[in-house]
Amino acid sequence: MKAALLILLAGSLICAHALADQALAKSKNCLSCHAIDKKIVGPAYQDVARKYAGQKDAPDKLASKIMKGGAGVWGVIPMPVNSQVSEAEAKKLANWVLSLK
Repeated sequence: MKAALLILLAGSLICAHALADQALAKSKNCLSCHAIDKKIVGPAYQDVARKYAGQKDAPDKLASKIMKGGAGVWGVIPMPVNSQVSEAEAKKLANWVLSLK
């Protein structure tokens, strides 16, 4: 009984964490151009996670791209600067995206 309760609690915490980060992405308008599982204007977050899987510097690299924007990695449409995103928020978003592989 205790083991089942612990598993249920752990699952709900993981789910709450994922939803909280998705809520942050929504609040920063990231979901206007990105989706978890399909390309919109920018790449799907799952594709980003797969591309950067195993790269130790991926969280910092993605956090920088989230804040400063970028071009040429995923096509000709540039990702704009996101001045409304703090460094802490960018790192949280980067880690969330990387968890979606």
